[in-house]
Amino acid sequence: MKNFIQTLKKRGMFHAATAGTETQLAKEKTAAYIGFDPTAPSLHIGNLATIMLLKHLQLAGHQPVIVLGGATGMIGDPSFKAAERKLLNIDTLRHNQACIEKQLRRFLDFSGDNGALLVNNYDWFKSISFLDFLRDVGKYISVNYMMAKDSVKTRLTTGISYTEFAYSLLQAHDFYHLYTQHNVKMQMGGADQWGNITAGTELIRKKAQGAAFGLTTPLIVKADGTKFGKTESGNVWLAPSMTSPYEFYQFWINTSDEDAEMLVKRMTLYPLEKVEGIIARHRLAPHKRILQKALAKEVTCFVHSAETYQQVVKASEILFGVGSSEALHTLNEKLFLSMLAGVPKVTIDQNHTDSLTSLLSYGTRSRIFSSKRIAREVITAGGIRLNKVQLRDPNTLPALDWLFGKYILVQKGTKHFFIIEKQG
Repeated sequence: MKNFIQTLKKRGMFHAATAGTETQLAKEKTAAYIGFDPTAPSLHIGNLATIMLLKHLQLAGHQPVIVLGGATGMIGDPSFKAAERKLLNIDTLRHNQACIEKQLRRFLDFSGDNGALLVNNYDWFKSISFLDFLRDVGKYISVNYMMAKDSVKTRLTTGISYTEFAYSLLQAHDFYHLYTQHNVKMQMGGADQWGNITAGTELIRKKAQGAAFGLTTPLIVKADGTKFGKTESGNVWLAPSMTSPYEFYQFWINTSDEDAEMLVKRMTLYPLEKVEGIIARHRLAPHKRILQKALAKEVTCFVHSAETYQQVVKASEILFGVGSSEALHTLNEKLFLSMLAGVPKVTIDQNHTDSLTSLLSYGTRSRIFSSKRIAREVITAGGIRLNKVQLRDPNTLPALDWLFGKYILVQKGTKHFFIIEKQG
């Protein structure tokens, strides 16, 4: 088996581990788990960092275990959250749970000697009464011990309900259950989970007189200290219905050089020798964005598919490169609209246009040009393309080639895009 912890350290993925963890991993094949609460209908790229922990664990010969938080998701983890979470109803939780399970099954191998195991903590919590939980779990963990956790201390000034305060006990019982029923000896997670993880090792030590272990990975932040995975429109999700594959790909393409060097180690399975080679080539010609392209390719293929990656690269080339009109016509409408999300739309009545100039300066709002004079000047200078075809005659109206029967892509200069949409 590969040295799992050394792999993590080399990739910048190691934060901390409890005493004896490395010895345990070297001694025998070890089952280790990470929990995912269904607080949304999709995981996001912050979750991907912990999924990579499970992936490297499996590649090192150990067994990854996934716990879906059908029970814990009913409360929500308060760790380092500024305010109380909004509780979700049962139907929403079950829907989210089904969506997340489908996603997680894409990333791990569930066959073979170290095949992944996926369980749901609702299956063992549903039959436990409140009194049973207090007697069988609560008596082993002191309030003083729980109050000392950073995840609790940070909420004392703003307030924390008993519901969220008790969350670490639920997670501790998860670990105890997995330890006794499935021989799971390790829990992993982000650095913010250290308090919850050690609550579990403490419960196992006291109640089962057993040795359990914990390991955390650093939370990913950008070089400027801001939160990773957040954009102006919110989280970058793994579900294509919530973040389109094109937007997903563009997120990675647009990372800074410094961030990309960190992310290509943490968010891909490229061998480290290959990573160093990619970084070296990138530093010789940063303008070619070799590193960002390699990162975007690997993560997009991993989360979506190689076919989806090829489609979004084609769309990107059409928009920002030398893509042809023919290539534009090969896109489907969904991809076309996703790659142009946020691009201004102009709705026209084509009966009121008799030249290219009038088409591009039509109407009084959201116009491509503010006046016909400016439109004529830019068109004559060759600064206009309709559906990637350059046009130079401002006084005639070419036969309009409506994409999907209703859109025309207008490119003004090299970077400005508009969509003309047929009225009605």
